[in-house]
Amino acid sequence: QVQPVESGGGLVQAGGSLRLSCAASGRTISIYAMGWFRQVPGKEREFVARITWGAASTSYADSVKGRFTISRDNAKNTVYLQMNSLKAEDTAIYYCAACSDYGCYVSREFRYWGQGTQVTVSS
Repeated sequence: QVQPVESGGGLVQAGGSLRLSCAASGRTISIYAMGWFRQVPGKEREFVARITWGAASTSYADSVKGRFTISRDNAKNTVYLQMNSLKAEDTAIYYCAACSDYGCYVSREFRYWGQGTQVTVSS
């Protein structure tokens, strides 16, 4: 079992920056990758970024490439999402999730989810 816990959400103006953190506890040795997803009311959950714990291989959604950066600190069992040049359309609940499978590119492959943290970007 892995229990991710997100933090760092809040209100920020368009063009600003915010850094989200996700601390994982439990059987963290089983983690292959950690990912960030976001969801707004009435829409399906959207993939944002993910990173593997071994090689730190990253993947990003086209909508955030060049603006968001995912990173990890294995010693702290923590993954970060640095969000720059924020836009109003980035407003969503951001979820951190852990995956124990190889690949980990789609939400169904992530078994363990955090409670979510709200990010609101004012325009």
